[in-house]
Amino acid sequence: MRNFVQPGHTLDYIAPAGGVVSGNPILIGTVLVIPAATAKEGELFAGTIEGVIALPCATGTAWTPHVALHWDDTNKRVTTTATNNQKIGMAAAAKAAPAASGNVKLLPAV
Repeated sequence: MRNFVQPGHTLDYIAPAGGVVSGNPILIGTVLVIPAATAKEGELFAGTIEGVIALPCATGTAWTPHVALHWDDTNKRVTTTATNNQKIGMAAAAKAAPAASGNVKLLPAV
């Protein structure tokens, strides 16, 4: 196919104010981006936007597979609470309530 450019699981971004740290999720617009490398403000970095990623999450809530998940940008963690949070994907696996991280299937960015 002549018009194919790239797979699209990882895209290039410009690091926002404060920069980014490898593996620490950051919300850019409505897309949760997982930086592949640390970058200073204004630097180009590659960020994963699709796939299953282990992410920090709110404790005290168990997940069942496929439950809708949202990004709490204030606390920098995944939550099942939709109010005031950006939908980012679904649970790729069950998560026990005390767990501090969970496997998230990121929604494709649109």
